[in-house]
Amino acid sequence: MKTLRKAVIPVAGLGTRFLPATKAQPKEMLPLVDTPVIQYVVEEAIRAGIESLVLVTGRGKAAIENHFDVSFELEDTLRRRGKQEDLDLVRGISHLAQFAYVRQGEPLGLGHAVLCARHAVGDEPFALLLGDDVFDERDSALDALIAAYRITGKSVVGVQEVPLEHVSRYGIVNAPAGRHETWDVTSIVEKPRPEAAPSRWAVVGRYVLEPRVFDHLAALEPGVGGEYQLTDALAALAEEGRLVAAPIPATRFDTGNKLDYLKANVEFALKRDDLRDEFAAYLKELSCDL
Repeated sequence: MKTLRKAVIPVAGLGTRFLPATKAQPKEMLPLVDTPVIQYVVEEAIRAGIESLVLVTGRGKAAIENHFDVSFELEDTLRRRGKQEDLDLVRGISHLAQFAYVRQGEPLGLGHAVLCARHAVGDEPFALLLGDDVFDERDSALDALIAAYRITGKSVVGVQEVPLEHVSRYGIVNAPAGRHETWDVTSIVEKPRPEAAPSRWAVVGRYVLEPRVFDHLAALEPGVGGEYQLTDALAALAEEGRLVAAPIPATRFDTGNKLDYLKANVEFALKRDDLRDEFAAYLKELSCDL
């Protein structure tokens, strides 16, 4: 079994749900307090032992590359002004990991975005992290998936239980009765109606995949809207008996919708030593006025 060294992070989406804020900046650069969402995702991968990151970009995503690159002018200005703490912070971002960028020329779906990373990944297993789902940095969302991959040698999807009325937002897998550390996935359905869902266990944007998934992605026919669905390739792995599910115990924040994005900002601010007390006092004051 090959060591898991690489991760793919698709960042080519248009972010239309956050217009007009995303008209001229990538949605992945929207901040949680003072740190872009994409940086939380990158740091999660690094905490899990990932060494090399492949970001699948598109038109208008240069700000992401710039964020993780060296900024000579900014660093020089901070150095001359004696702002060492800020200088160390900026320098640290550009040294987080090895970054590679590949371009998705057309918005043809998540499956197509992952396939674009094929040559950068090579014949290796890789983690796949979607940026909308951000996990509490005190937990490790990928650890359970990596452990399951090492035990089974199969591709792994990270799952969490969601309310029945929310299953139509996710890919849903079958699930055995009771609680299990992992189980074989025999069916996976993309955004089913509640009455047709095989369970309430949803795939929540974290995967560890064998390189064989690229063969299935390359063989896909376009689906609804002309897009290539990752779920269809995962279903093919399931049919081969090569897919397992692993529950993720970490607290998840869905930053892909406005309400949950606002909630995430509140919760991340309350975790900050430099903000917690004053911000909590403000929230208490505000709640009294509502």
